Amino acid sequence: MNPVVVPAAPIGTLTDAWRKVVGTGQMVLALRRDYQDSLAIVQEQIGFEHIRGHGLFHDWLAIHRTYDVAGFAGTRYSWTYLDQVIDAYLELGIKPFLELGFMPKDLASGEQTIFWWEGNITPPADYAAWNALVRATLTHLIDRYGREEVRQWPVEVWNEPSLPTFWQDADMAEYFRLYDETARTVKEVDADLLVGGPATAPQADDWYLPFAEHTDRSGAPVDFFSFHAYATGPAQHVPFGTYQTMHGQGSLLEQFGRPRRLLGDHRLASVPHHITEFNTSYRPDNPVHDTAYNAAYLAPTLAGGGDLVDSFSYWTFCDMFEEVGVPTAIFHGGFGLLTHRQIKKPTFHLYAFMARLGPQVLARGADHLVTRDSTTGRIAVLAWQPAGGTDDLAEPAAHTVHLSIPMVSTRPQAAYPTTRGGSVYCHRSRVNNEAGNAFTAWQQMGRPVSPTNRQLELLYDAAEPTVTHWAAPVEPGDSPDGIGRIDLRLDLAQHEVTLVEIDPVRDETPPWLDDSRIIGR
Repeated sequence: MNPVVVPAAPIGTLTDAWRKVVGTGQMVLALRRDYQDSLAIVQEQIGFEHIRGHGLFHDWLAIHRTYDVAGFAGTRYSWTYLDQVIDAYLELGIKPFLELGFMPKDLASGEQTIFWWEGNITPPADYAAWNALVRATLTHLIDRYGREEVRQWPVEVWNEPSLPTFWQDADMAEYFRLYDETARTVKEVDADLLVGGPATAPQADDWYLPFAEHTDRSGAPVDFFSFHAYATGPAQHVPFGTYQTMHGQGSLLEQFGRPRRLLGDHRLASVPHHITEFNTSYRPDNPVHDTAYNAAYLAPTLAGGGDLVDSFSYWTFCDMFEEVGVPTAIFHGGFGLLTHRQIKKPTFHLYAFMARLGPQVLARGADHLVTRDSTTGRIAVLAWQPAGGTDDLAEPAAHTVHLSIPMVSTRPQAAYPTTRGGSVYCHRSRVNNEAGNAFTAWQQMGRPVSPTNRQLELLYDAAEPTVTHWAAPVEPGDSPDGIGRIDLRLDLAQHEVTLVEIDPVRDETPPWLDDSRIIGR
Protein backbone atom coordinates (compact mmCIF):
# COMPACT_ATOMS: atom_id res chain seq x y z
CA MET A 1 0.00 0.00 0.00
CA ASN A 2 1.61 3.22 -1.17
CA PRO A 3 1.18 6.17 1.19
CA VAL A 4 -1.02 9.15 0.41
CA VAL A 5 1.45 11.99 -0.19
CA VAL A 6 0.29 14.96 1.85
CA PRO A 7 1.22 18.28 0.19
CA ALA A 8 3.39 20.76 2.07
CA ALA A 9 1.28 23.76 1.05
CA PRO A 10 -2.20 24.16 2.60
CA ILE A 11 -5.18 23.35 0.43
CA GLY A 12 -7.64 25.25 2.64
CA THR A 13 -8.61 26.41 6.11
CA LEU A 14 -10.49 24.36 8.70
CA THR A 15 -13.62 26.31 9.55
CA ASP A 16 -15.09 26.45 13.04
CA ALA A 17 -18.60 25.57 11.79
CA TRP A 18 -18.43 22.26 13.71
CA ARG A 19 -18.28 24.03 17.09
CA LYS A 20 -20.25 27.21 16.43
CA VAL A 21 -23.31 25.76 18.17
CA VAL A 22 -24.17 22.78 20.37
CA GLY A 23 -27.58 21.55 21.48
CA THR A 24 -29.04 21.10 24.95
CA GLY A 25 -32.12 19.74 26.65
CA GLN A 26 -34.76 22.26 27.70
CA MET A 27 -33.19 25.42 29.07
CA VAL A 28 -34.47 25.03 32.63
CA LEU A 29 -32.11 22.06 33.05
CA ALA A 30 -29.23 24.53 33.12
CA LEU A 31 -30.17 25.25 36.75
CA ARG A 32 -28.92 21.79 37.79
CA ARG A 33 -25.43 20.99 39.04
CA ASP A 34 -24.93 17.90 36.85
CA TYR A 35 -25.74 19.97 33.76
CA GLN A 36 -23.34 22.75 34.66
CA ASP A 37 -20.57 20.28 35.56
CA SER A 38 -20.96 18.65 32.15
CA LEU A 39 -20.98 21.95 30.29
CA ALA A 40 -17.80 23.02 32.11
CA ILE A 41 -15.96 19.91 30.87
CA VAL A 42 -17.26 20.34 27.34
CA GLN A 43 -16.19 23.97 27.25
CA GLU A 44 -12.75 23.24 28.67
CA GLN A 45 -11.91 20.47 26.20
CA ILE A 46 -13.96 21.45 23.13
CA GLY A 47 -15.12 25.05 23.46
CA PHE A 48 -18.43 25.63 21.67
CA GLU A 49 -19.47 29.20 20.86
CA HIS A 50 -23.27 29.02 21.19
CA ILE A 51 -25.84 26.73 22.82
CA ARG A 52 -29.41 26.09 21.64
CA GLY A 53 -32.26 24.32 23.37
CA HIS A 54 -36.04 24.17 23.59
CA GLY A 55 -38.27 25.63 26.25
CA LEU A 56 -37.38 29.31 26.50
CA PHE A 57 -41.08 30.12 26.90
CA HIS A 58 -42.13 26.86 28.58
CA ASP A 59 -43.91 27.33 31.88
CA TRP A 60 -41.11 25.60 33.81
CA LEU A 61 -38.91 28.60 33.03
CA ALA A 62 -41.92 30.71 34.08
CA ILE A 63 -41.27 33.90 32.12
CA HIS A 64 -44.90 34.57 31.18
CA ARG A 65 -47.10 35.04 34.27
CA THR A 66 -50.68 36.27 34.22
CA TYR A 67 -52.71 37.46 37.22
CA ASP A 68 -56.29 38.38 38.05
CA VAL A 69 -56.48 39.15 41.74
CA ALA A 70 -58.35 41.74 43.82
CA GLY A 71 -59.44 43.72 40.81
CA PHE A 72 -56.01 43.72 39.19
CA ALA A 73 -55.46 41.76 35.95
CA GLY A 74 -52.57 41.66 33.55
CA THR A 75 -49.27 40.03 32.66
CA ARG A 76 -46.00 40.06 34.57
CA TYR A 77 -42.74 38.70 33.19
CA SER A 78 -40.46 36.80 35.52
CA TRP A 79 -36.74 36.71 34.72
CA THR A 80 -35.71 34.78 37.84
CA TYR A 81 -34.76 31.51 36.15
CA LEU A 82 -33.85 32.93 32.75
CA ASP A 83 -31.17 35.17 34.27
CA GLN A 84 -29.64 32.25 36.15
CA VAL A 85 -29.53 30.16 32.96
CA ILE A 86 -27.94 32.89 30.85
CA ASP A 87 -25.50 33.79 33.62
CA ALA A 88 -24.38 30.15 33.82
CA TYR A 89 -23.85 30.02 30.05
CA LEU A 90 -21.81 33.19 29.91
CA GLU A 91 -19.70 32.21 32.92
CA LEU A 92 -18.76 29.02 31.03
CA GLY A 93 -17.85 30.93 27.89
CA ILE A 94 -20.83 30.04 25.72
CA LYS A 95 -23.50 32.32 24.23
CA PRO A 96 -27.19 31.52 23.71
CA PHE A 97 -28.68 30.67 20.33
CA LEU A 98 -32.24 31.61 21.21
CA GLU A 99 -35.03 29.33 19.99
CA LEU A 100 -38.40 31.02 20.59
CA GLY A 101 -40.83 28.37 21.86
CA PHE A 102 -42.83 26.61 23.09
CA MET A 103 -46.13 28.39 23.79
CA PRO A 104 -46.89 29.42 27.39
CA LYS A 105 -50.17 27.84 28.47
CA ASP A 106 -51.76 31.21 29.16
CA LEU A 107 -51.03 32.27 25.57
CA ALA A 108 -51.84 28.98 23.83
CA SER A 109 -54.77 28.53 21.49
CA GLY A 110 -55.02 24.81 22.30
CA GLU A 111 -53.85 22.06 24.62
CA GLN A 112 -51.74 19.90 22.28
CA THR A 113 -48.28 19.23 23.74
CA ILE A 114 -45.12 17.27 23.04
CA PHE A 115 -42.65 15.50 25.33
CA TRP A 116 -42.80 14.28 28.90
CA TRP A 117 -42.48 17.90 30.00
CA GLU A 118 -45.43 18.97 27.82
CA GLY A 119 -44.25 21.71 25.52
CA ASN A 120 -47.35 23.36 24.06
CA ILE A 121 -47.18 23.33 20.25
CA THR A 122 -50.23 25.43 19.38
CA PRO A 123 -50.20 28.93 17.86
CA PRO A 124 -50.77 31.93 20.13
CA ALA A 125 -54.36 32.75 20.90
CA ASP A 126 -53.38 36.42 20.72
CA TYR A 127 -50.49 37.45 18.47
CA ALA A 128 -50.26 40.84 20.14
CA ALA A 129 -49.60 39.11 23.47
CA TRP A 130 -47.04 36.78 21.84
CA ASN A 131 -45.25 39.74 20.29
CA ALA A 132 -45.27 41.48 23.66
CA LEU A 133 -43.60 38.42 25.22
CA VAL A 134 -40.91 38.34 22.54
CA ARG A 135 -40.36 42.09 22.85
CA ALA A 136 -40.16 42.02 26.63
CA THR A 137 -37.73 39.09 26.67
CA LEU A 138 -35.30 40.58 24.16
CA THR A 139 -35.50 44.01 25.77
CA HIS A 140 -34.71 42.51 29.17
CA LEU A 141 -31.74 40.60 27.78
CA ILE A 142 -30.36 43.76 26.18
CA ASP A 143 -30.85 45.71 29.39
CA ARG A 144 -29.10 43.04 31.46
CA TYR A 145 -26.31 41.86 29.15
CA GLY A 146 -25.77 44.80 26.80
CA ARG A 147 -26.85 45.49 23.25
CA GLU A 148 -23.56 44.47 21.62
CA GLU A 149 -23.55 41.16 23.48
CA VAL A 150 -27.13 40.20 22.63
CA ARG A 151 -26.59 41.08 18.98
CA GLN A 152 -24.31 38.01 18.91
CA TRP A 153 -27.19 35.71 19.95
CA PRO A 154 -29.14 34.49 16.89
CA VAL A 155 -32.92 34.29 17.33
CA GLU A 156 -34.68 31.30 15.75
CA VAL A 157 -38.46 31.20 15.37
CA TRP A 158 -39.88 27.91 16.76
CA ASN A 159 -38.68 24.32 16.23
CA GLU A 160 -39.58 21.86 13.46
CA PRO A 161 -42.93 23.37 12.39
CA SER A 162 -42.86 20.95 9.46
CA LEU A 163 -43.88 18.16 11.88
CA PRO A 164 -47.38 17.97 13.39
CA THR A 165 -45.81 16.80 16.65
CA PHE A 166 -44.00 20.15 16.99
CA TRP A 167 -46.49 22.56 15.40
CA GLN A 168 -50.22 21.97 15.41
CA ASP A 169 -51.17 20.22 12.16
CA ALA A 170 -47.78 21.29 10.69
CA ASP A 171 -49.79 24.26 9.44
CA MET A 172 -47.45 26.03 7.04
CA ALA A 173 -49.58 29.15 6.61
CA GLU A 174 -49.92 29.58 10.37
CA TYR A 175 -46.17 29.16 10.87
CA PHE A 176 -45.51 31.76 8.20
CA ARG A 177 -47.73 34.14 10.15
CA LEU A 178 -45.87 33.31 13.37
CA TYR A 179 -42.57 33.88 11.61
CA ASP A 180 -43.60 37.22 10.14
CA GLU A 181 -45.00 38.56 13.40
CA THR A 182 -42.01 37.37 15.40
CA ALA A 183 -39.28 38.45 13.00
CA ARG A 184 -40.71 41.95 12.73
CA THR A 185 -40.95 42.19 16.52
CA VAL A 186 -37.32 41.13 16.88
CA LYS A 187 -36.23 43.87 14.48
CA GLU A 188 -38.37 46.43 16.28
CA VAL A 189 -36.37 45.73 19.43
CA ASP A 190 -33.08 46.11 17.57
CA ALA A 191 -32.59 46.11 13.83
CA ASP A 192 -29.19 44.43 14.26
CA LEU A 193 -30.52 41.36 16.05
CA LEU A 194 -30.23 38.28 13.84
CA VAL A 195 -33.47 36.40 13.20
CA GLY A 196 -34.18 33.33 11.10
CA GLY A 197 -35.95 30.05 10.49
CA PRO A 198 -37.79 27.91 9.49
CA ALA A 199 -35.99 25.36 11.77
CA THR A 200 -37.50 22.46 9.84
CA ALA A 201 -37.17 18.74 10.47
CA PRO A 202 -34.80 16.74 8.21
CA GLN A 203 -35.46 16.74 4.49
CA ALA A 204 -38.46 19.06 4.64
CA ASP A 205 -38.05 19.77 0.93
CA ASP A 206 -41.59 21.06 0.55
CA TRP A 207 -40.91 23.88 3.05
CA TYR A 208 -37.72 25.47 1.76
CA LEU A 209 -38.90 27.30 -1.35
CA PRO A 210 -42.37 28.13 0.03
CA PHE A 211 -40.72 29.76 3.05
CA ALA A 212 -38.35 31.71 0.81
CA GLU A 213 -41.11 32.83 -1.54
CA HIS A 214 -43.42 33.74 1.34
CA THR A 215 -40.83 36.02 2.95
CA ASP A 216 -40.31 37.64 -0.45
CA ARG A 217 -43.99 38.53 -0.50
CA SER A 218 -44.32 39.49 3.15
CA GLY A 219 -41.01 41.32 3.43
CA ALA A 220 -40.26 39.58 6.73
CA PRO A 221 -36.55 39.73 7.54
CA VAL A 222 -34.50 36.51 7.29
CA ASP A 223 -30.88 36.83 8.43
CA PHE A 224 -30.19 33.10 8.43
CA PHE A 225 -31.78 29.87 7.21
CA SER A 226 -32.03 27.00 9.71
CA PHE A 227 -32.92 23.31 9.43
CA HIS A 228 -32.11 19.90 10.95
CA ALA A 229 -30.39 16.68 9.80
CA TYR A 230 -30.49 13.11 11.14
CA ALA A 231 -29.36 9.82 9.64
CA THR A 232 -31.67 7.13 11.03
CA GLY A 233 -34.85 5.47 9.87
CA PRO A 234 -38.12 4.71 11.71
CA ALA A 235 -37.99 3.89 15.41
CA GLN A 236 -38.24 0.28 16.60
CA HIS A 237 -39.29 0.61 20.24
CA VAL A 238 -38.38 -1.59 23.19
CA PRO A 239 -38.93 -0.73 26.87
CA PHE A 240 -36.85 2.34 27.66
CA GLY A 241 -35.03 2.18 24.34
CA THR A 242 -35.14 2.42 20.57
CA TYR A 243 -33.33 0.76 17.67
CA GLN A 244 -33.18 2.24 14.18
CA THR A 245 -31.66 1.60 10.79
CA MET A 246 -28.94 3.97 9.58
CA HIS A 247 -28.61 5.71 6.23
CA GLY A 248 -25.29 5.56 4.35
CA GLN A 249 -22.43 7.62 5.76
CA GLY A 250 -22.80 10.37 3.16
CA SER A 251 -26.42 11.02 4.18
CA LEU A 252 -25.71 13.84 6.61
CA LEU A 253 -23.47 15.80 4.25
CA GLU A 254 -26.07 15.37 1.51
CA GLN A 255 -28.69 16.79 3.87
CA PHE A 256 -26.38 19.68 4.82
CA GLY A 257 -26.21 20.82 1.20
CA ARG A 258 -29.80 20.06 0.23
CA PRO A 259 -31.54 23.40 1.03
CA ARG A 260 -29.04 25.46 -0.95
CA ARG A 261 -29.45 23.14 -3.93
CA LEU A 262 -33.23 23.40 -3.76
CA LEU A 263 -33.19 27.17 -3.17
CA GLY A 264 -31.09 27.63 -6.29
CA ASP A 265 -30.47 31.30 -7.00
CA HIS A 266 -32.93 32.56 -4.39
CA ARG A 267 -31.48 35.12 -1.97
CA LEU A 268 -31.91 32.75 0.98
CA ALA A 269 -29.37 30.41 -0.59
CA SER A 270 -26.71 33.01 0.16
CA VAL A 271 -27.57 33.89 3.78
CA PRO A 272 -25.85 31.87 6.53
CA HIS A 273 -27.21 28.33 6.82
CA HIS A 274 -27.34 26.89 10.34
CA ILE A 275 -28.14 23.27 11.09
CA THR A 276 -29.51 23.78 14.58
CA GLU A 277 -29.79 20.04 15.25
CA PHE A 278 -27.94 17.04 13.83
CA ASN A 279 -26.91 13.58 14.98
CA THR A 280 -27.09 9.99 13.83
CA SER A 281 -30.41 9.17 15.54
CA TYR A 282 -33.21 11.61 16.38
CA ARG A 283 -34.17 9.51 19.42
CA PRO A 284 -32.83 10.24 22.94
CA ASP A 285 -32.92 6.54 23.82
CA ASN A 286 -31.00 4.93 20.95
CA PRO A 287 -27.84 3.16 22.19
CA VAL A 288 -26.00 4.01 18.96
CA HIS A 289 -25.19 7.39 20.56
CA ASP A 290 -23.07 5.66 23.20
CA THR A 291 -20.89 3.72 20.76
CA ALA A 292 -17.58 4.12 18.94
CA TYR A 293 -19.54 3.50 15.73
CA ASN A 294 -21.32 6.80 16.33
CA ALA A 295 -18.00 8.65 16.44
CA ALA A 296 -16.58 6.92 13.36
CA TYR A 297 -19.82 7.52 11.45
CA LEU A 298 -19.77 11.24 12.26
CA ALA A 299 -16.05 11.86 11.68
CA PRO A 300 -16.34 12.76 7.96
CA THR A 301 -19.32 14.97 8.76
CA LEU A 302 -17.27 17.03 11.21
CA ALA A 303 -14.32 17.07 8.81
CA GLY A 304 -16.33 18.30 5.82
CA GLY A 305 -19.55 19.89 7.07
CA GLY A 306 -18.07 23.37 7.26
CA ASP A 307 -17.72 23.42 3.48
CA LEU A 308 -21.52 23.23 3.16
CA VAL A 309 -23.02 25.22 6.04
CA ASP A 310 -22.05 27.97 8.45
CA SER A 311 -22.74 25.89 11.56
CA PHE A 312 -24.01 22.44 12.49
CA SER A 313 -25.11 21.85 16.06
CA TYR A 314 -24.57 18.44 17.65
CA TRP A 315 -27.71 17.40 19.52
CA THR A 316 -26.75 17.43 22.48
CA PHE A 317 -23.73 18.16 24.70
CA CYS A 318 -24.88 15.97 27.63
CA ASP A 319 -27.46 13.35 28.62
CA MET A 320 -29.33 15.75 30.92
CA PHE A 321 -32.34 15.44 28.64
CA GLU A 322 -35.92 14.50 29.49
CA GLU A 323 -38.08 14.55 26.38
CA VAL A 324 -39.18 10.93 26.93
CA GLY A 325 -38.86 11.11 30.70
CA VAL A 326 -36.07 10.83 33.24
CA PRO A 327 -33.45 8.30 32.02
CA THR A 328 -33.48 4.95 33.83
CA ALA A 329 -29.78 4.01 33.45
CA ILE A 330 -26.46 5.83 33.23
CA PHE A 331 -26.06 4.60 29.64
CA HIS A 332 -29.44 4.76 27.95
CA GLY A 333 -28.76 5.91 24.39
CA GLY A 334 -28.93 9.60 25.25
CA PHE A 335 -27.89 12.23 22.73
CA GLY A 336 -25.10 13.57 24.91
CA LEU A 337 -21.37 13.73 24.40
CA LEU A 338 -21.32 13.03 28.15
CA THR A 339 -23.54 10.83 30.28
CA HIS A 340 -24.98 11.96 33.58
CA ARG A 341 -22.03 12.27 36.00
CA GLN A 342 -19.79 13.27 33.10
CA ILE A 343 -18.62 9.97 31.63
CA LYS A 344 -17.14 10.73 28.21
CA LYS A 345 -18.52 8.89 25.20
CA PRO A 346 -16.47 8.13 22.07
CA THR A 347 -18.15 10.99 20.20
CA PHE A 348 -16.96 13.38 22.92
CA HIS A 349 -13.42 12.40 21.98
CA LEU A 350 -14.12 12.96 18.28
CA TYR A 351 -15.02 16.55 19.16
CA ALA A 352 -12.06 16.91 21.55
CA PHE A 353 -9.75 15.64 18.79
CA MET A 354 -11.22 18.19 16.38
CA ALA A 355 -10.44 20.91 18.92
CA ARG A 356 -6.75 19.92 18.78
CA LEU A 357 -6.45 20.25 15.00
CA GLY A 358 -4.62 23.15 13.40
CA PRO A 359 -6.16 25.82 11.15
CA GLN A 360 -4.34 24.88 7.92
CA VAL A 361 -5.80 21.92 6.01
CA LEU A 362 -3.10 19.95 4.22
CA ALA A 363 -5.15 16.95 3.09
CA ARG A 364 -8.64 15.44 3.24
CA GLY A 365 -9.68 11.92 2.44
CA ALA A 366 -12.43 9.41 3.02
CA ASP A 367 -10.63 8.29 6.18
CA HIS A 368 -8.40 11.21 7.24
CA LEU A 369 -7.98 14.93 7.76
CA VAL A 370 -4.47 16.43 8.07
CA THR A 371 -3.90 19.90 9.49
CA ARG A 372 -0.99 22.11 10.50
CA ASP A 373 -0.45 24.93 12.97
CA SER A 374 1.77 27.36 11.07
CA THR A 375 3.00 28.99 14.29
CA THR A 376 4.41 25.85 15.91
CA GLY A 377 4.77 23.53 12.93
CA ARG A 378 2.64 20.94 14.71
CA ILE A 379 0.86 18.50 12.40
CA ALA A 380 -2.38 16.89 13.56
CA VAL A 381 -3.85 13.87 11.78
CA LEU A 382 -7.43 12.82 12.44
CA ALA A 383 -8.09 9.35 11.03
CA TRP A 384 -11.06 7.03 11.22
CA GLN A 385 -12.36 3.74 9.92
CA PRO A 386 -15.17 4.57 7.47
CA ALA A 387 -18.44 3.41 9.02
CA GLY A 388 -21.30 2.48 6.73
CA GLY A 389 -25.04 2.55 7.18
CA THR A 390 -27.38 -0.39 7.71
CA ASP A 391 -27.07 -1.58 4.11
CA ASP A 392 -23.26 -1.46 3.96
CA LEU A 393 -22.09 -2.63 7.35
CA ALA A 394 -19.66 -5.26 6.03
CA GLU A 395 -16.77 -3.42 7.62
CA PRO A 396 -13.42 -5.14 8.16
CA ALA A 397 -12.13 -5.67 11.67
CA ALA A 398 -9.27 -3.27 10.94
CA HIS A 399 -8.41 -0.42 8.59
CA THR A 400 -5.09 1.14 7.58
CA VAL A 401 -4.36 4.78 6.88
CA HIS A 402 -0.90 5.34 5.33
CA LEU A 403 0.36 8.90 4.88
CA SER A 404 3.58 10.64 3.88
CA ILE A 405 3.66 13.76 6.06
CA PRO A 406 5.72 16.87 5.21
CA MET A 407 7.57 18.41 8.14
CA VAL A 408 8.10 22.11 7.56
CA SER A 409 10.16 23.78 10.28
CA THR A 410 9.00 26.97 11.98
CA ARG A 411 12.62 28.06 12.46
CA PRO A 412 14.36 30.37 9.95
CA GLN A 413 15.29 27.50 7.63
CA ALA A 414 12.48 26.46 5.30
CA ALA A 415 12.63 22.79 6.23
CA TYR A 416 14.71 20.09 7.86
CA PRO A 417 17.88 20.06 5.72
CA THR A 418 18.19 16.92 3.67
CA THR A 419 21.73 16.46 4.96
CA ARG A 420 20.75 16.47 8.60
CA GLY A 421 17.32 14.79 8.80
CA GLY A 422 15.99 15.03 12.34
CA SER A 423 13.09 13.52 14.22
CA VAL A 424 9.59 14.34 15.36
CA TYR A 425 7.57 13.38 18.41
CA CYS A 426 4.36 11.50 17.59
CA HIS A 427 1.54 11.34 20.15
CA ARG A 428 -1.43 9.12 19.32
CA SER A 429 -4.83 9.03 21.07
CA ARG A 430 -7.19 6.18 20.16
CA VAL A 431 -10.90 5.51 20.61
CA ASN A 432 -12.58 2.38 19.24
CA ASN A 433 -14.85 -0.47 20.31
CA GLU A 434 -12.49 -1.22 23.21
CA ALA A 435 -10.15 1.74 23.73
CA GLY A 436 -11.54 4.93 25.25
CA ASN A 437 -14.93 3.27 25.47
CA ALA A 438 -16.80 3.38 28.77
CA PHE A 439 -19.92 1.98 27.11
CA THR A 440 -18.12 -1.29 26.42
CA ALA A 441 -16.79 -1.34 29.99
CA TRP A 442 -20.31 -0.72 31.31
CA GLN A 443 -21.65 -3.64 29.26
CA GLN A 444 -18.90 -5.87 30.64
CA MET A 445 -19.81 -4.76 34.19
CA GLY A 446 -23.33 -6.10 33.66
CA ARG A 447 -24.92 -2.74 32.74
CA PRO A 448 -25.38 -1.34 36.28
CA VAL A 449 -28.22 1.17 36.02
CA SER A 450 -26.83 3.26 38.89
CA PRO A 451 -23.10 2.56 39.20
CA THR A 452 -21.43 2.58 42.60
CA ASN A 453 -18.68 5.10 43.25
CA ARG A 454 -16.05 2.46 42.48
CA GLN A 455 -17.79 1.51 39.25
CA LEU A 456 -17.94 5.18 38.28
CA GLU A 457 -14.20 5.55 38.82
CA LEU A 458 -13.56 2.53 36.64
CA LEU A 459 -15.83 3.95 33.94
CA TYR A 460 -14.03 7.30 34.06
CA ASP A 461 -10.73 5.46 33.51
CA ALA A 462 -12.17 3.34 30.71
CA ALA A 463 -13.54 6.45 28.99
CA GLU A 464 -10.11 8.01 28.39
CA PRO A 465 -8.41 7.42 25.02
CA THR A 466 -5.52 4.97 24.83
CA VAL A 467 -2.27 6.90 24.31
CA THR A 468 0.92 5.76 22.58
CA HIS A 469 3.96 7.81 21.57
CA TRP A 470 7.17 7.44 19.63
CA ALA A 471 9.96 9.31 17.86
CA ALA A 472 9.88 9.13 14.07
CA PRO A 473 12.80 9.97 11.78
CA VAL A 474 12.40 12.72 9.21
CA GLU A 475 13.55 11.33 5.91
CA PRO A 476 15.27 13.70 3.47
CA GLY A 477 12.92 15.00 0.83
CA ASP A 478 13.38 14.53 -2.90
CA SER A 479 11.76 17.82 -3.87
CA PRO A 480 13.84 20.92 -4.73
CA ASP A 481 12.77 22.67 -1.52
CA GLY A 482 14.31 19.87 0.51
CA ILE A 483 11.29 19.34 2.76
CA GLY A 484 11.67 16.21 4.84
CA ARG A 485 8.88 13.74 5.42
CA ILE A 486 7.83 11.08 7.88
CA ASP A 487 6.11 7.86 6.99
CA LEU A 488 2.96 7.46 9.08
CA ARG A 489 1.16 4.15 8.96
CA LEU A 490 -1.89 3.85 11.22
CA ASP A 491 -3.60 0.52 11.78
CA LEU A 492 -7.09 1.27 13.08
CA ALA A 493 -9.32 -1.15 14.95
CA GLN A 494 -12.99 -1.43 14.08
CA HIS A 495 -14.87 1.85 14.48
CA GLU A 496 -11.71 3.62 15.53
CA VAL A 497 -11.17 7.35 15.57
CA THR A 498 -7.57 8.31 16.22
CA LEU A 499 -5.62 11.55 16.57
CA VAL A 500 -1.88 11.74 15.93
CA GLU A 501 -0.13 14.96 16.92
CA ILE A 502 3.32 15.39 15.38
CA ASP A 503 5.68 17.97 16.85
CA PRO A 504 9.15 18.91 15.60
CA VAL A 505 11.91 17.91 18.02
CA ARG A 506 14.69 20.20 19.12
CA ASP A 507 17.15 17.87 20.78
CA GLU A 508 18.46 19.44 24.00
CA THR A 509 20.15 16.31 25.38
CA PRO A 510 23.40 17.21 27.20
CA PRO A 511 26.46 15.45 25.72
CA TRP A 512 27.33 13.72 28.99
CA LEU A 513 24.09 11.72 29.18
CA ASP A 514 24.21 8.06 28.13
CA ASP A 515 20.84 6.32 28.36
CA SER A 516 22.48 2.95 27.72
CA ARG A 517 23.91 3.17 31.22
CA ILE A 518 20.45 3.35 32.86
CA ILE A 519 19.74 0.11 34.68
CA GLY A 520 17.17 -1.86 32.72
CA ARG A 521 17.89 -0.15 29.43
